[in-house]
Amino acid sequence: MTVRLPLFPLNSVLFPGLVLPLNVFEERYRAMMRELLKTPEEDPRRFAVVAIRDGHEVAVAAPGMPDPTAVPERGPAAGFGPDPLAAFHSVGCVADAATIRERADGTFEVLATGTTRVRLVSVDASGPFLTAELEELTEEPGDEAGALAEGVLRAFRQYQKRLAGARERSVSTTADLPDQPSVVSYLVAAAMMLDTPTKQRLLQAPDTASRLRDELKLLRAETSIIRTLPSLPASDLTRGPTSLN
Repeated sequence: MTVRLPLFPLNSVLFPGLVLPLNVFEERYRAMMRELLKTPEEDPRRFAVVAIRDGHEVAVAAPGMPDPTAVPERGPAAGFGPDPLAAFHSVGCVADAATIRERADGTFEVLATGTTRVRLVSVDASGPFLTAELEELTEEPGDEAGALAEGVLRAFRQYQKRLAGARERSVSTTADLPDQPSVVSYLVAAAMMLDTPTKQRLLQAPDTASRLRDELKLLRAETSIIRTLPSLPASDLTRGPTSLN
């Protein structure tokens, strides 16, 4: 079973259950938001988010920006080469836009939440914005997911403490952390300070248990590294920056 949705490529990975704030200013994505606003408020306003493998999140809008040799690009696939499908990672996440607010200048402020993992089947660049045919992926628990989730939560709390100590700040309470294995796996994947390829690997893990095993190794390794560092630049552990698209 496949579904066709608007496609929003980013230089980051969205996980199910995580909140995604967007500052939408490019015309192709403004057109997408105008189209989504046609959906009745009681129905989900859905689009798919995929991480960019090879390309630019923001298309070149003027000569020399940001590359001195660059020339302006236009169209829904600008910045993604002749084959947009090859420019993106194959697994992404559906986002449900709870808030789409148009500003006076025509840009949009959007707040969405990741819902379901999807696999890219094809990308269509014939319209004002990219759309994609997507295959929804089920989340299988795998073996010993419950026990692994408990271990990951313990390791994550230790990671938080080490990270807070390296930043010379107090750690926030973790008493309200979830215990459902799949939710734990996505929360930890989003919260850890990892590069995009590693986060992408976690998103496309074959099942929850496999993701948790990978996270347990990463948490132990990262905690060990942090222990040796005198300080780290301050940043909010569980929040990523708003995408400027």
